[in-house]
Amino acid sequence: DVQLTFALRQRGLRRLARLVEAVSDPRSSRYGQYLSLERVRDLVQPSTATLMVVLKWLQGHGVETCRSVTTMDFLECRMARILPGAEFHRYVKGQHSVVRSPHPYTVPTELAEHLDFVGGLHRFPAERKMISRAWIKKELEQHRGGRAAFHLGVTPSILRQRYNMTKGDIGLLPNNSQACAQFLEQYFHQADVAEFMKLFGSSFPHRTQVDRVVGHQGIGKAGLEASLDVEYIMSTGANISTWVFSNAGRHESQEPFLAWLLLLSNMSSLPWVHSVSYGDDEDSLSVAYMERVNVEFMKAAARGLTILFASGDDGAGCRRVRSGNHTFRPSFPASSPYVTTVGGTAFKNPFLVTAEVTDYISGGGFSNVFPMPQYQAAAVGKFLHSTPKLPPSSYYNSSGRAYPDLAALSDNYWVVTNRIPLPWVSGTSASTPVVGGMVALINDRRLQQGLAPLGFLNPALYQLREQGHEDALYDVTQGCHVSCLDGAVQGQGFCAGPGWDPVTGCGSPNFPRLLRALLTGAARGRHQ
Repeated sequence: DVQLTFALRQRGLRRLARLVEAVSDPRSSRYGQYLSLERVRDLVQPSTATLMVVLKWLQGHGVETCRSVTTMDFLECRMARILPGAEFHRYVKGQHSVVRSPHPYTVPTELAEHLDFVGGLHRFPAERKMISRAWIKKELEQHRGGRAAFHLGVTPSILRQRYNMTKGDIGLLPNNSQACAQFLEQYFHQADVAEFMKLFGSSFPHRTQVDRVVGHQGIGKAGLEASLDVEYIMSTGANISTWVFSNAGRHESQEPFLAWLLLLSNMSSLPWVHSVSYGDDEDSLSVAYMERVNVEFMKAAARGLTILFASGDDGAGCRRVRSGNHTFRPSFPASSPYVTTVGGTAFKNPFLVTAEVTDYISGGGFSNVFPMPQYQAAAVGKFLHSTPKLPPSSYYNSSGRAYPDLAALSDNYWVVTNRIPLPWVSGTSASTPVVGGMVALINDRRLQQGLAPLGFLNPALYQLREQGHEDALYDVTQGCHVSCLDGAVQGQGFCAGPGWDPVTGCGSPNFPRLLRALLTGAARGRHQ
Protein backbone atom coordinates (compact mmCIF):
# COMPACT_ATOMS: atom_id res chain seq x y z
CA ASP A 1 0.00 0.00 0.00
CA VAL A 2 0.96 3.65 -0.24
CA GLN A 3 0.27 6.60 2.01
CA LEU A 4 -1.25 9.56 0.21
CA THR A 5 -1.92 13.02 1.57
CA PHE A 6 -5.10 14.69 0.35
CA ALA A 7 -4.97 18.48 0.65
CA LEU A 8 -8.64 19.42 1.00
CA ARG A 9 -9.94 22.71 -0.39
CA GLN A 10 -9.95 25.29 2.41
CA ARG A 11 -12.38 28.11 3.17
CA GLY A 12 -11.87 31.63 4.43
CA LEU A 13 -8.57 32.30 2.65
CA ARG A 14 -9.30 35.98 2.00
CA ARG A 15 -10.13 36.47 5.66
CA LEU A 16 -6.97 34.59 6.62
CA ALA A 17 -4.86 36.89 4.42
CA ARG A 18 -6.41 40.01 5.99
CA LEU A 19 -5.92 38.60 9.46
CA VAL A 20 -2.24 37.80 8.83
CA GLU A 21 -1.72 41.37 7.63
CA ALA A 22 -3.36 42.76 10.78
CA VAL A 23 -1.47 40.64 13.32
CA SER A 24 1.92 41.02 11.56
CA ASP A 25 1.95 44.77 10.85
CA PRO A 26 3.32 46.84 13.76
CA ARG A 27 1.11 49.76 12.66
CA SER A 28 -2.07 47.72 13.08
CA SER A 29 -4.16 47.81 16.26
CA ARG A 30 -4.27 44.00 16.12
CA TYR A 31 -0.48 43.54 15.94
CA GLY A 32 0.59 40.46 17.90
CA GLN A 33 -2.97 39.23 18.59
CA TYR A 34 -2.38 35.76 17.21
CA LEU A 35 -4.85 32.92 16.84
CA SER A 36 -4.75 29.51 18.48
CA LEU A 37 -4.59 26.47 16.20
CA GLU A 38 -8.28 25.85 16.98
CA ARG A 39 -9.21 29.38 15.87
CA VAL A 40 -7.23 28.85 12.65
CA ARG A 41 -9.23 25.64 12.13
CA ASP A 42 -12.52 27.53 12.52
CA LEU A 43 -11.33 29.91 9.81
CA VAL A 44 -10.03 27.48 7.17
CA GLN A 45 -11.63 24.10 7.73
CA PRO A 46 -13.17 22.64 4.58
CA SER A 47 -16.92 22.75 4.06
CA THR A 48 -19.01 19.78 5.18
CA ALA A 49 -19.70 19.10 1.49
CA THR A 50 -15.97 18.80 0.77
CA LEU A 51 -15.41 16.41 3.67
CA MET A 52 -18.46 14.31 2.70
CA VAL A 53 -17.56 14.01 -0.99
CA VAL A 54 -13.93 13.06 -0.35
CA LEU A 55 -14.66 10.62 2.49
CA LYS A 56 -17.46 8.99 0.53
CA TRP A 57 -15.19 8.51 -2.48
CA LEU A 58 -12.46 7.02 -0.28
CA GLN A 59 -14.90 4.65 1.43
CA GLY A 60 -16.28 3.62 -1.95
CA HIS A 61 -12.75 2.51 -2.84
CA GLY A 62 -12.39 0.54 0.37
CA VAL A 63 -10.08 3.00 2.10
CA GLU A 64 -10.70 2.67 5.82
CA THR A 65 -7.61 4.14 7.46
CA CYS A 66 -7.38 7.90 7.18
CA ARG A 67 -6.09 10.41 9.70
CA SER A 68 -6.96 14.08 9.73
CA VAL A 69 -5.14 17.02 11.31
CA THR A 70 -6.51 19.56 13.82
CA THR A 71 -7.33 22.07 11.08
CA MET A 72 -9.28 19.35 9.16
CA ASP A 73 -7.77 20.40 5.82
CA PHE A 74 -5.48 17.39 5.24
CA LEU A 75 -6.25 13.69 5.18
CA GLU A 76 -3.52 11.07 5.28
CA CYS A 77 -4.71 7.74 3.97
CA ARG A 78 -3.07 4.33 3.64
CA MET A 79 -4.42 2.87 0.46
CA ALA A 80 -3.95 0.34 -2.31
CA ARG A 81 -3.09 2.05 -5.60
CA ILE A 82 -6.40 3.50 -6.72
CA LEU A 83 -5.74 6.79 -8.47
CA PRO A 84 -6.38 6.41 -12.19
CA GLY A 85 -3.17 6.90 -14.19
CA ALA A 86 -0.79 6.52 -11.27
CA GLU A 87 1.48 3.49 -11.22
CA PHE A 88 3.54 3.07 -8.10
CA HIS A 89 7.07 1.77 -8.06
CA ARG A 90 9.60 1.47 -5.30
CA TYR A 91 12.75 3.45 -6.03
CA VAL A 92 15.81 2.43 -4.09
CA LYS A 93 18.95 4.48 -3.57
CA GLY A 94 21.53 3.19 -1.12
CA GLN A 95 19.63 2.05 1.98
CA HIS A 96 16.64 4.28 1.29
CA SER A 97 13.57 3.50 -0.72
CA VAL A 98 10.60 5.64 -1.71
CA VAL A 99 7.35 4.68 -3.37
CA ARG A 100 6.37 7.03 -6.20
CA SER A 101 4.43 7.09 -9.43
CA PRO A 102 6.32 8.19 -12.55
CA HIS A 103 3.01 8.95 -14.31
CA PRO A 104 0.52 11.74 -13.64
CA TYR A 105 -2.63 10.89 -11.71
CA THR A 106 -6.18 11.98 -12.32
CA VAL A 107 -8.97 12.31 -9.79
CA PRO A 108 -12.64 12.11 -10.78
CA THR A 109 -14.21 15.46 -11.74
CA GLU A 110 -16.60 15.44 -8.80
CA LEU A 111 -13.58 15.18 -6.49
CA ALA A 112 -11.28 17.67 -8.21
CA GLU A 113 -13.08 20.79 -7.00
CA HIS A 114 -12.64 19.64 -3.39
CA LEU A 115 -8.88 18.98 -3.53
CA ASP A 116 -5.82 21.22 -3.95
CA PHE A 117 -3.43 18.33 -4.60
CA VAL A 118 -2.63 14.74 -3.64
CA GLY A 119 0.82 14.40 -2.07
CA GLY A 120 3.18 11.45 -1.87
CA LEU A 121 2.91 10.57 -5.55
CA HIS A 122 5.62 12.04 -7.69
CA ARG A 123 8.15 14.08 -5.85
CA PHE A 124 11.43 12.61 -4.73
CA PRO A 125 13.05 14.21 -1.69
CA ALA A 126 15.17 17.14 -2.90
CA GLU A 127 18.91 16.65 -2.81
CA ARG A 128 19.93 20.15 -1.79
CA LYS A 129 23.58 19.75 -0.87
CA MET A 130 25.61 22.28 0.96
CA ILE A 131 28.88 23.60 -0.34
CA SER A 132 32.00 22.86 1.63
CA ARG A 133 34.83 25.03 0.37
CA ALA A 134 37.96 23.12 1.25
CA TRP A 135 39.98 24.90 -1.45
CA ILE A 136 40.53 27.98 0.74
CA LYS A 137 43.01 26.03 2.85
CA LYS A 138 45.86 26.75 0.43
CA GLU A 139 45.43 30.51 0.88
CA LEU A 140 45.70 30.12 4.63
CA GLU A 141 49.43 29.64 4.51
CA GLN A 142 49.99 33.13 3.08
CA HIS A 143 47.85 34.87 5.70
CA ARG A 144 49.65 33.98 8.91
CA GLY A 145 50.44 37.65 9.70
CA GLY A 146 49.10 38.82 13.08
CA ARG A 147 46.13 41.21 13.16
CA ALA A 148 43.72 42.18 15.90
CA ALA A 149 40.66 40.16 14.98
CA PHE A 150 42.44 37.55 12.85
CA HIS A 151 40.40 34.38 12.64
CA LEU A 152 40.40 31.09 10.77
CA GLY A 153 36.76 30.64 9.95
CA VAL A 154 33.37 31.47 11.44
CA THR A 155 32.53 30.20 14.94
CA PRO A 156 29.90 31.32 17.47
CA SER A 157 32.28 33.83 19.06
CA ILE A 158 33.11 35.36 15.65
CA LEU A 159 29.37 35.71 14.94
CA ARG A 160 28.79 37.29 18.34
CA GLN A 161 31.63 39.73 17.68
CA ARG A 162 30.42 40.68 14.20
CA TYR A 163 26.78 41.12 15.20
CA ASN A 164 27.58 42.88 18.51
CA MET A 165 26.11 40.22 20.79
CA THR A 166 27.31 40.08 24.38
CA LYS A 167 27.52 37.08 26.69
CA GLY A 168 24.33 38.42 28.27
CA ASP A 169 22.43 37.89 25.00
CA ILE A 170 21.00 34.51 25.92
CA GLY A 171 17.54 33.09 26.50
CA LEU A 172 16.13 33.15 30.03
CA LEU A 173 12.53 31.95 29.69
CA PRO A 174 11.36 28.36 29.99
CA ASN A 175 8.34 29.01 27.71
CA ASN A 176 10.38 30.20 24.70
CA SER A 177 11.74 27.78 22.11
CA GLN A 178 13.23 27.54 18.62
CA ALA A 179 13.41 24.76 16.04
CA CYS A 180 15.07 23.61 12.88
CA ALA A 181 13.48 21.24 10.39
CA GLN A 182 15.45 18.69 8.40
CA PHE A 183 14.29 16.62 5.46
CA LEU A 184 17.31 15.09 3.75
CA GLU A 185 17.59 11.72 5.52
CA GLN A 186 20.26 13.39 7.61
CA TYR A 187 20.61 13.34 11.33
CA PHE A 188 22.39 15.28 14.02
CA HIS A 189 24.02 13.56 16.98
CA GLN A 190 23.62 14.90 20.52
CA ALA A 191 27.31 14.06 21.09
CA ASP A 192 28.29 16.41 18.24
CA VAL A 193 26.31 19.28 19.78
CA ALA A 194 28.02 18.69 23.14
CA GLU A 195 31.46 18.56 21.51
CA PHE A 196 30.75 21.70 19.46
CA MET A 197 29.74 23.63 22.59
CA LYS A 198 32.83 22.39 24.42
CA LEU A 199 35.05 23.70 21.61
CA PHE A 200 33.21 26.89 20.69
CA GLY A 201 30.74 27.79 23.46
CA SER A 202 32.98 28.79 26.36
CA SER A 203 32.27 32.55 26.08
CA PHE A 204 28.49 32.42 26.73
CA PRO A 205 26.00 30.34 28.76
CA HIS A 206 24.42 27.65 26.54
CA ARG A 207 22.64 24.31 26.44
CA THR A 208 24.32 21.17 25.12
CA GLN A 209 21.21 19.09 24.35
CA VAL A 210 18.34 19.33 21.90
CA ASP A 211 15.22 19.14 24.07
CA ARG A 212 12.85 17.51 21.66
CA VAL A 213 13.13 15.56 18.41
CA VAL A 214 9.91 15.23 16.41
CA GLY A 215 10.06 12.49 13.78
CA HIS A 216 12.71 9.81 13.21
CA GLN A 217 16.26 10.29 14.23
CA GLY A 218 18.11 7.68 12.19
CA ILE A 219 21.08 5.85 13.61
CA GLY A 220 23.35 6.51 10.64
CA LYS A 221 26.24 8.93 10.44
CA ALA A 222 25.52 12.54 11.26
CA GLY A 223 24.92 14.77 8.24
CA LEU A 224 26.87 17.97 7.75
CA GLU A 225 23.74 20.04 7.10
CA ALA A 226 21.88 18.63 10.09
CA SER A 227 24.84 19.29 12.40
CA LEU A 228 25.27 22.84 11.05
CA ASP A 229 21.60 23.80 11.61
CA VAL A 230 21.42 22.57 15.17
CA GLU A 231 24.83 23.82 16.30
CA TYR A 232 24.32 27.35 15.01
CA ILE A 233 20.70 27.88 16.07
CA MET A 234 21.71 26.67 19.57
CA SER A 235 24.86 28.80 19.82
CA THR A 236 23.22 31.98 18.44
CA GLY A 237 19.91 31.49 20.23
CA ALA A 238 22.01 30.45 23.21
CA ASN A 239 20.33 28.84 26.20
CA ILE A 240 16.96 28.64 24.40
CA SER A 241 15.11 25.34 24.35
CA THR A 242 15.55 23.78 20.89
CA TRP A 243 13.49 21.27 18.94
CA VAL A 244 14.46 19.40 15.79
CA PHE A 245 11.88 18.22 13.26
CA SER A 246 13.60 15.33 11.56
CA ASN A 247 12.19 13.52 8.48
CA ALA A 248 8.80 13.41 10.05
CA GLY A 249 7.14 11.11 7.48
CA ARG A 250 6.14 7.75 8.94
CA HIS A 251 5.90 5.94 5.63
CA GLU A 252 8.19 5.65 2.62
CA SER A 253 5.62 7.10 0.22
CA GLN A 254 5.35 10.25 2.32
CA GLU A 255 7.27 13.34 1.47
CA PRO A 256 9.16 14.68 4.52
CA PHE A 257 8.49 18.36 3.77
CA LEU A 258 4.75 17.72 3.51
CA ALA A 259 4.85 15.66 6.69
CA TRP A 260 6.40 18.66 8.48
CA LEU A 261 3.61 20.97 7.23
CA LEU A 262 1.03 18.49 8.52
CA LEU A 263 2.71 18.46 11.94
CA LEU A 264 2.45 22.27 12.06
CA SER A 265 -1.30 21.91 11.49
CA ASN A 266 -1.61 19.25 14.15
CA MET A 267 0.42 20.57 17.10
CA SER A 268 -1.17 23.26 19.21
CA SER A 269 2.01 24.22 21.02
CA LEU A 270 5.09 24.74 18.87
CA PRO A 271 8.35 26.70 19.02
CA TRP A 272 7.91 30.34 17.95
CA VAL A 273 10.80 30.22 15.43
CA HIS A 274 11.55 27.63 12.73
CA SER A 275 14.72 27.60 10.61
CA VAL A 276 14.52 25.55 7.41
CA SER A 277 17.30 24.97 4.87
CA TYR A 278 15.28 23.32 2.14
CA GLY A 279 14.26 24.33 -1.33
CA ASP A 280 13.32 23.32 -4.83
CA ASP A 281 13.13 25.17 -8.14
CA GLU A 282 9.74 26.85 -8.61
CA ASP A 283 9.48 25.40 -12.11
CA SER A 284 9.76 21.82 -10.81
CA LEU A 285 6.61 22.16 -8.68
CA SER A 286 2.95 22.54 -9.62
CA VAL A 287 1.39 25.95 -9.03
CA ALA A 288 -1.47 24.30 -7.10
CA TYR A 289 1.06 22.71 -4.73
CA MET A 290 2.99 25.97 -4.17
CA GLU A 291 -0.19 27.99 -3.61
CA ARG A 292 -1.40 25.50 -1.02
CA VAL A 293 2.00 25.40 0.76
CA ASN A 294 1.86 29.20 0.80
CA VAL A 295 -1.50 29.00 2.63
CA GLU A 296 0.15 26.70 5.19
CA PHE A 297 2.68 29.49 5.86
CA MET A 298 -0.22 31.95 6.23
CA LYS A 299 -1.72 29.66 8.86
CA ALA A 300 1.63 29.65 10.70
CA ALA A 301 1.81 33.46 10.48
CA ALA A 302 -1.71 33.78 11.94
CA ARG A 303 -0.46 31.80 14.98
CA GLY A 304 2.59 34.04 15.48
CA LEU A 305 5.22 31.61 14.20
CA THR A 306 8.32 32.97 12.45
CA ILE A 307 9.34 30.69 9.57
CA LEU A 308 12.77 31.30 8.06
CA PHE A 309 13.94 29.68 4.83
CA ALA A 310 17.42 29.61 3.33
CA SER A 311 17.47 31.49 0.01
CA GLY A 312 19.50 28.72 -1.69
CA ASP A 313 23.09 28.37 -2.87
CA ASP A 314 22.70 28.94 -6.62
CA GLY A 315 22.67 32.73 -6.82
CA ALA A 316 19.99 33.84 -9.27
CA GLY A 317 19.88 30.30 -10.70
CA CYS A 318 19.60 29.51 -14.37
CA ARG A 319 17.11 27.73 -16.57
CA ARG A 320 17.06 27.11 -20.30
CA VAL A 321 13.60 27.84 -21.68
CA ARG A 322 12.00 26.29 -24.76
CA SER A 323 13.21 29.01 -27.11
CA GLY A 324 16.78 28.08 -26.19
CA ASN A 325 17.21 31.33 -24.22
CA HIS A 326 17.97 31.50 -20.52
CA THR A 327 16.13 32.94 -17.55
CA PHE A 328 16.98 33.06 -13.86
CA ARG A 329 15.49 30.29 -11.73
CA PRO A 330 13.68 31.21 -8.50
CA SER A 331 13.52 28.76 -5.63
CA PHE A 332 10.51 27.81 -3.47
CA PRO A 333 9.65 28.13 -0.53
CA ALA A 334 12.25 30.95 -0.56
CA SER A 335 9.87 32.78 -2.91
CA SER A 336 6.79 32.46 -0.69
CA PRO A 337 5.54 35.88 0.42
CA TYR A 338 4.69 34.48 3.89
CA VAL A 339 8.14 33.32 4.99
CA THR A 340 11.28 35.29 5.85
CA THR A 341 14.06 34.31 3.46
CA VAL A 342 17.71 34.52 4.48
CA GLY A 343 20.56 35.10 2.02
CA GLY A 344 24.31 34.91 2.55
CA THR A 345 27.28 37.23 3.04
CA ALA A 346 31.03 36.82 3.50
CA PHE A 347 33.65 38.90 5.32
CA LYS A 348 35.31 41.38 2.99
CA ASN A 349 38.64 40.08 4.25
CA PRO A 350 38.05 36.38 4.92
CA PHE A 351 40.47 36.35 7.87
CA LEU A 352 39.28 39.46 9.72
CA VAL A 353 36.04 40.44 11.40
CA THR A 354 35.28 43.20 8.90
CA ALA A 355 32.31 44.56 6.99
CA GLU A 356 30.37 42.04 4.94
CA VAL A 357 30.10 41.72 1.16
CA THR A 358 27.81 39.37 -0.74
CA ASP A 359 28.52 35.65 -0.78
CA TYR A 360 28.35 34.91 -4.51
CA ILE A 361 26.25 31.77 -3.95
CA SER A 362 23.51 33.72 -2.07
CA GLY A 363 20.15 32.76 -3.61
CA GLY A 364 17.87 35.60 -4.65
CA GLY A 365 15.54 36.95 -7.30
CA PHE A 366 11.87 37.30 -8.16
CA SER A 367 9.10 34.70 -8.04
CA ASN A 368 7.35 33.67 -11.25
CA VAL A 369 4.35 32.48 -9.22
CA PHE A 370 3.67 34.92 -6.36
CA PRO A 371 3.06 38.63 -6.95
CA MET A 372 5.10 41.19 -5.03
CA PRO A 373 3.56 41.74 -1.57
CA GLN A 374 2.74 45.27 -0.47
CA TYR A 375 5.13 45.21 2.50
CA GLN A 376 8.18 45.19 0.20
CA ALA A 377 6.88 47.16 -2.79
CA ALA A 378 8.59 50.45 -1.88
CA ALA A 379 11.98 48.91 -1.05
CA VAL A 380 12.07 46.70 -4.15
CA GLY A 381 10.75 49.51 -6.36
CA LYS A 382 13.63 51.68 -5.20
CA PHE A 383 16.13 48.95 -6.10
CA LEU A 384 14.63 48.45 -9.57
CA HIS A 385 14.61 52.19 -10.32
CA SER A 386 17.96 53.19 -8.91
CA THR A 387 20.30 50.27 -9.71
CA PRO A 388 22.81 51.32 -12.37
CA LYS A 389 23.03 47.92 -14.12
CA LEU A 390 20.20 45.41 -14.01
CA PRO A 391 20.22 42.08 -15.87
CA PRO A 392 18.10 42.00 -19.09
CA SER A 393 14.41 42.20 -18.15
CA SER A 394 13.62 38.90 -19.92
CA TYR A 395 15.61 37.06 -17.23
CA TYR A 396 13.28 37.79 -14.31
CA ASN A 397 9.75 38.81 -13.37
CA SER A 398 10.16 42.27 -11.82
CA SER A 399 6.58 42.21 -10.47
CA GLY A 400 7.08 38.97 -8.48
CA ARG A 401 7.74 38.43 -4.78
CA ALA A 402 11.38 39.44 -4.37
CA TYR A 403 13.78 37.64 -2.02
CA PRO A 404 15.82 37.33 0.21
CA ASP A 405 14.51 39.56 3.02
CA LEU A 406 17.76 39.74 4.98
CA ALA A 407 21.12 37.95 5.16
CA ALA A 408 23.93 36.85 7.46
CA LEU A 409 27.38 35.27 7.11
CA SER A 410 27.24 32.04 5.10
CA ASP A 411 30.90 31.39 4.36
CA ASN A 412 33.63 29.35 6.08
CA TYR A 413 31.88 27.95 9.15
CA TRP A 414 33.27 25.42 11.60
CA VAL A 415 30.94 22.46 12.20
CA VAL A 416 31.36 19.38 14.38
CA THR A 417 30.00 16.29 12.68
CA ASN A 418 30.63 12.67 13.74
CA ARG A 419 32.80 14.11 16.55
CA ILE A 420 35.16 15.78 14.06
CA PRO A 421 35.48 19.59 13.77
CA LEU A 422 35.33 20.50 10.07
CA PRO A 423 36.25 23.96 8.76
CA TRP A 424 35.17 25.87 5.62
CA VAL A 425 31.52 24.81 5.51
CA SER A 426 29.41 27.29 3.55
CA GLY A 427 25.87 27.89 2.33
CA THR A 428 22.73 29.82 3.23
CA SER A 429 21.95 26.78 5.37
CA ALA A 430 24.47 28.40 7.76
CA SER A 431 23.06 31.95 7.75
CA THR A 432 19.45 30.83 8.29
CA PRO A 433 19.81 29.19 11.74
CA VAL A 434 21.97 32.15 12.85
CA VAL A 435 19.15 34.58 12.05
CA GLY A 436 16.71 32.10 13.61
CA GLY A 437 18.63 32.15 16.89
CA MET A 438 18.64 35.97 16.91
CA VAL A 439 14.86 36.14 16.31
CA ALA A 440 14.36 33.64 19.16
CA LEU A 441 16.47 35.85 21.46
CA ILE A 442 14.38 38.91 20.56
CA ASN A 443 11.23 36.87 21.26
CA ASP A 444 12.71 35.96 24.64
CA ARG A 445 13.09 39.63 25.55
CA ARG A 446 9.61 40.48 24.18
CA LEU A 447 8.02 37.68 26.21
CA GLN A 448 9.88 38.87 29.34
CA GLN A 449 8.20 42.27 28.84
CA GLY A 450 4.75 40.76 28.33
CA LEU A 451 4.76 41.41 24.57
CA ALA A 452 3.72 38.95 21.88
CA PRO A 453 6.42 37.09 19.90
CA LEU A 454 7.44 38.61 16.55
CA GLY A 455 5.47 36.20 14.35
CA PHE A 456 5.69 36.80 10.61
CA LEU A 457 8.62 39.19 10.49
CA ASN A 458 8.57 40.78 7.04
CA PRO A 459 6.17 43.71 7.54
CA ALA A 460 8.18 44.85 10.61
CA LEU A 461 11.50 44.22 8.82
CA TYR A 462 10.72 46.40 5.81
CA GLN A 463 9.39 49.17 8.08
CA LEU A 464 12.66 49.48 10.07
CA ARG A 465 14.19 51.96 7.63
CA GLU A 466 11.18 54.27 7.38
CA GLN A 467 10.87 54.31 11.19
CA GLY A 468 14.40 55.64 11.57
CA HIS A 469 15.99 52.30 12.51
CA GLU A 470 18.30 51.96 9.50
CA ASP A 471 21.12 51.05 11.93
CA ALA A 472 19.25 47.85 12.91
CA LEU A 473 20.67 46.15 9.81
CA TYR A 474 24.11 46.46 8.24
CA ASP A 475 23.56 47.44 4.62
CA VAL A 476 25.60 45.15 2.35
CA THR A 477 26.42 47.08 -0.83
CA GLN A 478 29.27 45.20 -2.52
CA GLY A 479 29.37 42.11 -4.67
CA CYS A 480 27.12 40.15 -7.04
CA HIS A 481 25.82 36.61 -7.09
CA VAL A 482 26.14 33.97 -9.80
CA SER A 483 23.72 33.06 -12.60
CA CYS A 484 23.69 31.83 -16.21
CA LEU A 485 26.99 31.36 -18.02
CA ASP A 486 25.92 32.93 -21.32
CA GLY A 487 26.79 35.87 -23.54
CA ALA A 488 24.11 38.14 -22.12
CA VAL A 489 24.82 37.96 -18.37
CA GLN A 490 28.18 36.12 -18.32
CA GLY A 491 27.58 34.30 -15.06
CA GLN A 492 26.44 37.36 -13.11
CA GLY A 493 22.99 37.71 -11.55
CA PHE A 494 22.01 40.71 -9.47
CA CYS A 495 24.40 42.90 -7.51
CA ALA A 496 24.11 44.32 -4.01
CA GLY A 497 23.54 48.04 -3.57
CA PRO A 498 22.26 50.56 -1.03
CA GLY A 499 19.00 49.49 0.66
CA TRP A 500 17.24 46.26 -0.28
CA ASP A 501 18.70 44.08 -3.07
CA PRO A 502 17.99 40.55 -4.39
CA VAL A 503 21.32 39.21 -3.04
CA THR A 504 21.38 40.26 0.63
CA GLY A 505 17.84 41.61 1.15
CA CYS A 506 17.71 44.50 3.64
CA GLY A 507 21.14 43.58 5.05
CA SER A 508 22.54 41.63 8.02
CA PRO A 509 21.50 42.05 11.68
CA ASN A 510 23.16 44.52 14.03
CA PHE A 511 21.77 42.65 17.01
CA PRO A 512 21.53 45.29 19.80
CA ARG A 513 19.99 47.86 17.43
CA LEU A 514 17.61 45.32 15.91
CA LEU A 515 16.58 44.21 19.41
CA ARG A 516 15.94 47.82 20.43
CA ALA A 517 13.96 48.57 17.25
CA LEU A 518 11.77 45.50 17.77
CA LEU A 519 11.13 46.23 21.46
CA THR A 520 10.11 49.87 21.10
CA GLY A 521 7.60 52.11 19.32
CA ALA A 522 4.98 50.53 17.10
CA ALA A 523 6.66 47.14 17.47
CA ARG A 524 5.46 46.94 21.09
CA GLY A 525 1.92 46.23 19.90
CA ARG A 526 -0.66 45.07 22.41
CA HIS A 527 0.21 43.01 25.45
CA GLN A 528 -0.69 39.35 25.22
